[in-house]
Amino acid sequence: MINQVKNNQTNYTNLTANTFSNSDAHHNNLANAIRFLAVDAVQKANSGHPGMPMGMADVATILFTEFLKFNPQDPKWSNRDRFVLSAGHGSMLLYALLYLTGYPDISIEDIKNFRQLHSKCAGHPEYRELLGIETTTGPLGQGLANAVGMAISQKLLEARFSSDLFNHKTYVIAGDGCLMEGISQEAISLAGHLQLKNLIVIWDNNSISIDGDTSITTSENIKLRFEACGFEVIKIDGHDFVQIRQALSQAQTSDKPVLIDCKTVIGFGSPSKAGSEKCHGSPLGNDEVTKTRQQLNWPFAEFEIPQDVLDTWRNCSLRNLKDYNNWQEKLRKLENVKLQEFLTITNKTFLQDDNWQILQNKINEFSQKIALEKPTQASRKSSQICLEFLTANIQSLIAGSADLTESVLTKTKSTNPINASDFSGRYIHYGVREHAMSAIMNGIALHSNLIPYAGTFLVFSDYLKPAIRLSALMQLQVFYIFTHDSIGLGEDGPTHQPIEHLAMLRAIPNLFVFRPCDAQETLACYVLALKQNKSPSALIFSRQNLNFIAKDNFQPELGGYVIKKEQTNCALHCTIIATGSELQIAIDAQNKLTQHNINARVVSMPCCEIFNSQSPQYQNEVLGDDNILKIAIEAGVKQGWEQFIGLRGIFIGMNSFGASAKAEDLYQHFKITSDDVVEKILKKLK
Repeated sequence: MINQVKNNQTNYTNLTANTFSNSDAHHNNLANAIRFLAVDAVQKANSGHPGMPMGMADVATILFTEFLKFNPQDPKWSNRDRFVLSAGHGSMLLYALLYLTGYPDISIEDIKNFRQLHSKCAGHPEYRELLGIETTTGPLGQGLANAVGMAISQKLLEARFSSDLFNHKTYVIAGDGCLMEGISQEAISLAGHLQLKNLIVIWDNNSISIDGDTSITTSENIKLRFEACGFEVIKIDGHDFVQIRQALSQAQTSDKPVLIDCKTVIGFGSPSKAGSEKCHGSPLGNDEVTKTRQQLNWPFAEFEIPQDVLDTWRNCSLRNLKDYNNWQEKLRKLENVKLQEFLTITNKTFLQDDNWQILQNKINEFSQKIALEKPTQASRKSSQICLEFLTANIQSLIAGSADLTESVLTKTKSTNPINASDFSGRYIHYGVREHAMSAIMNGIALHSNLIPYAGTFLVFSDYLKPAIRLSALMQLQVFYIFTHDSIGLGEDGPTHQPIEHLAMLRAIPNLFVFRPCDAQETLACYVLALKQNKSPSALIFSRQNLNFIAKDNFQPELGGYVIKKEQTNCALHCTIIATGSELQIAIDAQNKLTQHNINARVVSMPCCEIFNSQSPQYQNEVLGDDNILKIAIEAGVKQGWEQFIGLRGIFIGMNSFGASAKAEDLYQHFKITSDDVVEKILKKLK
């Protein structure tokens, strides 16, 4: 390890000498402004990662001052280039760039408050905290996959509107850790397959991770890996301004996605810590900061940026004004129909009152049609007929699946597949890439307010979990469609039978989890998901057929409601709560209990999160007071149901993994039947 650090420091010394002898002082000063904002902020916070911003400052300087298309005075300009910092631990690189280029919502005081409570400059970049942050990053590899989603979204909109309105690039800085994460391979594989020439990946190739030199963990050939996926790879010295400029210029006209391999030195400028893991996740220290200022000839005080340097940074985006104004003029000249479509997507105007009322009328008619037909079918099939209706009426919906189209039934007549030569469709074949699929959907939602949805089996929500969590954290409207939702999927056995997954999903803040009982509730759940425009939704569907349920009451918009009332001529003894496929079991148990003079009501709970948002009075009216025995039935684990059934309540479900057998045999074997419900209720009430 000591020898590895010495080698890196030797390389750094040679690289520093070559770089300073060949590059102009002007760009050095611009880059050093980034470096020392990062160094000073991390030092003041006594927390953070100074090394990455110091190492990538030269690349970022050329990118932002000469290539990136952006306008700080209109940070959400639809045709701006997207810049994603996948290596989110280097967040001070981004904060420094936003401050220097003049974004209106970040000040030097914000920089000084780096990593402090309520600071806009959080430890890792957080979407919605600052206008120039395109996505929340930190979990390595997620930002890279987000960037692929953004590049896909740009191609979708270019095909829909024209390259006059959508002709920008997506740049993403990824580190060694990002490329080690498995999600990165899934993401670049799809990017290469779709030939996303608008995607430029900038690799901070500093060969350092937290444990030390990356040679202790990896020996893969990144160039061959990316080329095998269909990328053009350009290898440069990441501290040579001429090479950086040439590489970015070459990337503009490539007919493939591009990887720019930037060989950099982490902690560039630090006399004793450059090239080592010592500057990866901790401050340099006061003495080292002083020496770094001397090494890089930066005689300015803490957080001081000389006026000429700041003026140059503040003016660098002016080169984009002509392009910006031309774009605005082209938008104004759009024919009215296309302009309305543009606004519908970018502003989600279909959710606004007049447009929503028109759509709501169609939804009501469709719901009535379902109620008349009373279909008996798997809820995944109910989902399909609802998606047929919704995708025909909402052009913002972008569909897909993880190589399970015929199982999850997410493709509709309105969603033709896209491919490398045609992005006019609305269906993405993600392949067996669940990790990347979910993060790519986040990127699509972040890019333009399109509403992506895609499907896989519920058991594979484990693979999607990191990105689902980020969807919820960023308040993105993304639909995760999960089918094969219980032991009811049958013979595929316990590896495919989700047990703990509903509890896991319900534990994620700001995620709405819907498990409808029939086609009518399925439509209602999709409508509720559409209304949650600052939250993702997980929609859970069965493989096995479900009966249409005749309802005494229908109020799914309240999250939980009495679907089958108790007898009114005697006191209520118990309340049976169920979701999805278990609603029929609850209703059958209610009927059998009457033979024992037990008066029960049945509550459908399609969405616990919405029910929990109702008033305590309403919840009490639905569930009954504390004296009423409460029973929950769900073919999953108990966690979470305690809040509704209390300490003396009964849970009918799973406390083990499933087994391989027919669905009906499994429900019998695991005692999730109406007879078992009745038996346990009678025993409890006695």
